[in-house]
Amino acid sequence: MADITLLDGSIGQELVKLCGDSPTPLWSTQVMIDQPDLVGDVHRAYFQRGATVATTNTYAVHRSRLVREGIEDQLANLINTALSQAEQARNATGGRIAGALGPLLASYRPDLKPDVDEAAGKFAELVDLMSDHVDLFLIETVSSVQEAEGAMQGTAQAGKPVWLALSVMDGDGTRLRSGEALSDIAPVVARYAPQAVLINCTRPEAVPPALEIIARMGLPFGAYANGFTGITQGFLEEAPTVDALQQRLDLGPDAYADHAMRWVEQGATIVGGCCEVGPDHIQTLAQRLRAAGHRIV
Repeated sequence: MADITLLDGSIGQELVKLCGDSPTPLWSTQVMIDQPDLVGDVHRAYFQRGATVATTNTYAVHRSRLVREGIEDQLANLINTALSQAEQARNATGGRIAGALGPLLASYRPDLKPDVDEAAGKFAELVDLMSDHVDLFLIETVSSVQEAEGAMQGTAQAGKPVWLALSVMDGDGTRLRSGEALSDIAPVVARYAPQAVLINCTRPEAVPPALEIIARMGLPFGAYANGFTGITQGFLEEAPTVDALQQRLDLGPDAYADHAMRWVEQGATIVGGCCEVGPDHIQTLAQRLRAAGHRIV
């Protein structure tokens, strides 16, 4: 049996649900501004259910997103709030903290093609703000080779392990959301040597063929899928809100755990959940992993 790292589940979507307010283009960042302690509550809930990694609520904390709301000057303060909430939760339970680094401009928008050198500089700024407080960096929802290049370049001097999480097409796990072959990411992985390569924020049904491809890259690998029905055209517009997306009704804790256990059978050693996969899902997955004889680390 294997040692399995159990990530947490949705952070942003969970915060939006808990706050009770209508979502804004700032997504979970707005929740953190209005009710910062909710962030710590979410982290604690995942740790208590069996997760061993807390992913910071920094996925959408980017200058390019804050400037639209006129709060770019709050970047460092928002990062500090997210880090302190994760640290307080971790100190109570133990575990690791992963510094989340989401797409600079928008999720699932490889067409925006952020300049590699410019992106690297922006990611490096975030690394500098976070590195003293995290155990690793988790680059999330990378949808193209160009996005991966900028993010990996920007984290190359992080001084902490870096995990690269790639988002594939909902209907074809062999392709990034850009349409590029997932295997095209291999030279970037070879050049920067992240500690792990993951698949995230896609339908769980698309994960198995993606794992077959990243498994050949010779690094620890895994996955954490979402629970959306799909990525709608409305969410791909400028400054969308998450009410343009819908939660699946057929992906409860047991159904999600069925998928994740199949990934473990494929050799995945890092599993968890993404948007719409909550604490109950992680608890069930933890129970299933232990029942199968795996050790959660």
